[in-house]
Amino acid sequence: MYAYAFLDEFVLLYPVYAVLFADTGLSGAEISSLFVIWSVTSFVLEVPSGVWADTFSRRRLLTLASLPGAAGFALWTYLPSYPSFAVGFVLWGTGNALASGALEALVHEESARAGAAGDYERLMGRSRALRTTAVVLATALAAPVLAAGGYEALGAASVAACLLAALAARSLPETRRPAGDRCGEEDEGPPGGVLRAGLAEVRREPAVRRALLLAAVLTGTTALDEYVPLLAASTGVGESSVPLLVLLVSAGAAAGGWCAGRGTRRLAPVLAAGACCLAAGAAGGHPAGMVLVAAAFGVFEWALVAADARLQERVRDRSRATVTSIAGFGSEVVSVLVFAGYALGSARLEPGPLLALAAVPYLAVALALALVPAARRGGRRRGGGERGGRKEPGAR
Repeated sequence: MYAYAFLDEFVLLYPVYAVLFADTGLSGAEISSLFVIWSVTSFVLEVPSGVWADTFSRRRLLTLASLPGAAGFALWTYLPSYPSFAVGFVLWGTGNALASGALEALVHEESARAGAAGDYERLMGRSRALRTTAVVLATALAAPVLAAGGYEALGAASVAACLLAALAARSLPETRRPAGDRCGEEDEGPPGGVLRAGLAEVRREPAVRRALLLAAVLTGTTALDEYVPLLAASTGVGESSVPLLVLLVSAGAAAGGWCAGRGTRRLAPVLAAGACCLAAGAAGGHPAGMVLVAAAFGVFEWALVAADARLQERVRDRSRATVTSIAGFGSEVVSVLVFAGYALGSARLEPGPLLALAAVPYLAVALALALVPAARRGGRRRGGGERGGRKEPGAR
């Protein structure tokens, strides 16, 4: 799983694909339209992909998920043009949607079957940390590879990483059989029935709704990381120092992932502390404040893994990926709100004050968590229990 997580994000085109578009002659409006195509693809396929993961083999879906991205990057590299870029974003968005929900469901269910459901947070936290590390390494390698072999070398390396990710996904264990292969077992039925079961679970179970909302808000609000370079530049450092400050924040997020699974019963106060770090570090307008921002992003990464684990503990195996994808759809909505809020606020405020104000949603979530009675927050634990999984010792 760790190899899959790393290779899935080790794409050397990441830091320069916008430059590739511009060098091909695209205008700013055309580049923005490509991002819209990417977002629309994710919106349309997010929930259906979760239904597919609950109906068919999750491992096969993860294996297939890396292939559209490989095809898209090949198009960008060897047939650079607006139509190729557009098709590439559709393919990339499709691959992202296919993986969304499937990985979380597969890891949680297989951990529960192995009698280690309590390891889910640690596994996913380290997986996210390795994803962040892969992005950092890809960013560091992009410049020398571009200088040595141009965009062709970056594209070839990106395609290779996707293909290797597919091989890594193929090696993941899966003891669950697809619905169509089951005889004498509880059958989720056709995709429409799986979707109805997932929606019914969200509608009828308050604990599932709360966990879904928490996961969607915390995951969606991480869209703030898109503005970290602007925040770093606003501190007054030279252009050459901006990547170093961005790397500091990335290291903080990775550290948060490695700490996942520890101290999650203190989610509310720790999340509030992270929000205060973000506000203080961003509002100060000083490079040293980026240390506090890095600490904040570490807390947010740790918290969203905890939120995901809380959701996985409360949903049934038969609709796990579907409900997780519904949360993913919600997080996309929150991300759009974050982008819109920043766009509106940027007319009057600099990046520092804007990022400081972004601490308010985190404080609101922390307050809501603190006000929800522990008895209600505990909910009914069924994450792997339907098929023999054990509860995590000292679980929330």
